[in-house]
Amino acid sequence: MSALIEFEDLTLGYDRHPAVHHLTGAIARGSLTAVIGPNGAGKSTLLKGIVGAVRPIGGAIRLHGVEPKAIAHLPQVAEIDRRFPLSLYDFVAMGAWRRIGAFGGIGPAERARIGEALAAVGLEGFETRSIGTLSGGQMQRAMFARLVLQDAAVILLDEPFNAVDARTVADLLVLVHRWHGEGRTVVAVSHDMALVAEHFPETLLLAREPVAWGPTAEVVSDAHLARAQRMIEAFDTHAHVCARAS
Repeated sequence: MSALIEFEDLTLGYDRHPAVHHLTGAIARGSLTAVIGPNGAGKSTLLKGIVGAVRPIGGAIRLHGVEPKAIAHLPQVAEIDRRFPLSLYDFVAMGAWRRIGAFGGIGPAERARIGEALAAVGLEGFETRSIGTLSGGQMQRAMFARLVLQDAAVILLDEPFNAVDARTVADLLVLVHRWHGEGRTVVAVSHDMALVAEHFPETLLLAREPVAWGPTAEVVSDAHLARAQRMIEAFDTHAHVCARAS
C-alpha cells in the first residue's frame, strides 16, 4: 500500500517543548493502525499534528492525496464541553458541515444521512436529548455517529474505547472494521493492549520517540513496552527548548 501520511524526522511540541521527537515513517493508505505508549508519550499530540492543530517544531508531516480539513478527528471525550445546550441531533449534524457549509440548510437527503448515522451507533430515539444528559458510552456513540456523517477517507480516533462499557466497545469496533473494509485509513490511540492485539494489524509504539513500528504481534512485546516505560520515566521535563521550524 502507498504512503498516505508520511513523517520526516518529525518533532512536535508545545511552547517549543517537544512532545514527539524525531519520528520517521509512514501510515499506509487503507491501513488500520494503533498508536500506543505510556501516559505522556505524545500519542494525542501526534494526531493533532496530522490535522494541523499542532505545528512541527522540526521535520515535516506530508499528506499524499488528502487535505488536513478532509481528515475526521475524534478527540478524547473529555475535550468536549457538554455544558453547551446542544441536542444530540444537532451535535451529530455538525458532521455534515463540510458538505453543507456553515450556513447551509439540512435538507431531506442530509436528514436521511443523520438518521442512518444515529442508527449505525444505536442512538435512534435519542435525537432531542441534550448531550449533557448522555452517559459516557452514549456520548462516545454520538461522536462516532458524527464521524459516520463526515464520511471521511482518513479517520483519527483518540482513545475511542476509554471508559465506556464493553457493549459500546464491541459496537464501535464493528464500525472501525467496516471503515477499514471500505478502504479508509484508520488510526486509533489506545491503552488497551489486548484490544490492540486483537483488532489492529499495525501498531506504532511511542515514548515521545518511536520505540517500535510495524506488525502488532512484533511491536506489542514485553521488551518493547518495558523500554517505552523506561524512556518516559527518564525523560527530562526540562528538556532543551527547540527552535520552531519556519
